[in-house]
Amino acid sequence: MTQNRSATSDQSPELCASCAGIQRNWRRAPGHVELQQHGNRKEERASGLVTVTRYQCDQCGTIWDYENDKQNQHAGWSIVKR
Repeated sequence: MTQNRSATSDQSPELCASCAGIQRNWRRAPGHVELQQHGNRKEERASGLVTVTRYQCDQCGTIWDYENDKQNQHAGWSIVKR
């Protein structure tokens, strides 16, 4: 039981229901309305330059990056920090 408690302490605070519903690593998956955009940047990939946009959830504070790489269907939403 102690191991289980320490594993969950690394994950707090928990994702809100809206963030938990975001499909990760899938391009064109929708976000949700509480995500506020905080800028974007260009990054080099094997397929060329891609746009990565940073968002933060107003409800739970989770920081997300959305990678829009048209050559990679598995780009998309990823959690940066909770």
